[in-house]
Amino acid sequence: MSVLVGKKAPLFEATAVVNGGEFVEKFSLEQYIGKKHVVFFFYPLDFTFVCPTEILAFQQKMEEFDKRNVAVVGCSVDSQFSHWAWLNTEVKDGGIKGVKFPLVADLSKTISENFDVLAGEYDYNEDGEMEFEGEAVAYRGLFLIDKQGVVRHQLVNDLPLGRSVAEAIRMIDALQYFEENGEVCPADWHAGDEAMSATADGVASYLGKKYE
Repeated sequence: MSVLVGKKAPLFEATAVVNGGEFVEKFSLEQYIGKKHVVFFFYPLDFTFVCPTEILAFQQKMEEFDKRNVAVVGCSVDSQFSHWAWLNTEVKDGGIKGVKFPLVADLSKTISENFDVLAGEYDYNEDGEMEFEGEAVAYRGLFLIDKQGVVRHQLVNDLPLGRSVAEAIRMIDALQYFEENGEVCPADWHAGDEAMSATADGVASYLGKKYE
């Protein structure tokens, strides 16, 4: 599994469904560089079980992302037509109707491969034929990308394990606090908590207040 933290997020152009039903060809995260932080997350498949709980949870918190000037973008190995159908299926019927943030179609699986979240890989069998080993879907990867297009946080869960949207927001708050104030954020830091300067005296002062 690649660690992309500190590196430029892989570039791509793909079709996405935005605003709950509009097709956008050549969708790219480059449109956000210099303008917004981005939470780019992968999920295994449309019309499944854990996935809609995550996607709907992100949508429910869109006001929180918007006020932090953060774009949320989802991606799976489904086609844009599958995304569209799911986005137009009522929640009570297993759909995600009402979701407005972009869902990227990675039918070729190249985006998942480039972010190294594909739950399997291509290899050659004994006959020299290429075949896919494992599950041809994406793990639950999440990447927090700054305005320069650099990955600052990444999290990858196995297929059965849903993510915490609250934790994604906490990491955004921590990154933005550091960018604005230059202070680092200790364990379990939340917006409004005390941070600390990245110096020996700063750490000693913080630890003395917190743990003594």
